[in-house]
Amino acid sequence: MSVSTTDKTLTHVIYALHALSFFFGITAIVAVVINYVKRSDVRGTWLASHFTWQIRTFWWGVLWAIVGTVGTFFLVGWLVLGCLFVWYLYRVIKGWLRLADGKSM
Repeated sequence: MSVSTTDKTLTHVIYALHALSFFFGITAIVAVVINYVKRSDVRGTWLASHFTWQIRTFWWGVLWAIVGTVGTFFLVGWLVLGCLFVWYLYRVIKGWLRLADGKSM
């Protein structure tokens, strides 16, 4: 199945929304909603791997944000949240670069 320019552009927009979530957390929620709504449009293409990558990044991020937030009462949470920041940034950058190169995840 071929990839449309619209689907590729949308995938770029979703990465941008994830990147903006460092400043406006709500944009990550918007991104994952778009992922789920448009997932069937990219099924069977190399973009599907990016959608899976983005969805997993979001949900694992939510999980570790909860663990880190609870952990702040024991001080170790700050370390968890710091690692989460670096990990989330890595996932957004790696995915976005691979998308720009036309590669799957």
